[in-house]
Amino acid sequence: MGKVIRKAIFPVGGMGTRFLPATKAIPKEMLPIVDKPLIQYAVEEAQAAGIENFIFVTGRGKHAIEDHFDYSFELDSMLEERGRSDMLETIRSWMPKPGQISYIRQMQPLGLGHAVWCARDLIGDEPFAVLLADDLVQSRTPCLKQMVDVQADVGGSVVGVMDVPREHTSRYGILDIEKDADDLVSIRGLVEKPRPEDAPSTLSIIGRYILQPEVFEYLDRQEKGAGGEIQLTDAMAATLGKGPFHGLRFEGRRFDCGDKAGFLDASIAFALARDDLAAATREILKSYAGA
Repeated sequence: MGKVIRKAIFPVGGMGTRFLPATKAIPKEMLPIVDKPLIQYAVEEAQAAGIENFIFVTGRGKHAIEDHFDYSFELDSMLEERGRSDMLETIRSWMPKPGQISYIRQMQPLGLGHAVWCARDLIGDEPFAVLLADDLVQSRTPCLKQMVDVQADVGGSVVGVMDVPREHTSRYGILDIEKDADDLVSIRGLVEKPRPEDAPSTLSIIGRYILQPEVFEYLDRQEKGAGGEIQLTDAMAATLGKGPFHGLRFEGRRFDCGDKAGFLDASIAFALARDDLAAATREILKSYAGA
């Protein structure tokens, strides 16, 4: 049996230019889906999967993330004075324990692979997870928990995957499939953002990864790939053949919250899933149905 997955990396150093002007002063990971920021959804998903150490790879202007995952004595005191125990539970129940969170600066915007590499000393020789807050998954069992359970059985590396339209393969890391067995796919190759005519399949990696520490051996080379960036997909591809590597077609619906339409879609879907907002949301949608 392999090592338990205890650590997770959250690359949150991006500028979020697609959401300007909202992200001029607020990190894109702090944009809320209903009333909870994207990064909190990601952290809660990791907690549900048994993660104990949360590593944020940040950049300039990301102080709001650090403040969000810290105690606000003024706010806590005010809520206690007013007897708002319900709100205190809302802001305390999901907080990682002191010492469980670490922050590392990604000093240059050199891609996802570089962001993950920046956390190498905090990972050491353990397998670890990577979660991209832009990819929000609505599911019965949290997406990373599904992956951790599968990885405990098959070992090695596991990535979350989904089918995309062929014309969209140039946006994703695409799998070259060795064996396809229902929800679990054995991988023999990975290609970063291939043209539709060159893509080996339409099965793409989304922002959920369980990786072995050997991936750092390739990332240490700092070799640039597609877009002139250090690509995590290239590093994963270099580890193929050194151990099991699978893709999991996870249960649930993934929303691309790095896209404005995807962000709006997620906001509606999560509002509809809440008892306190579902009826009002349906009425709002009905009012626009004929627009």
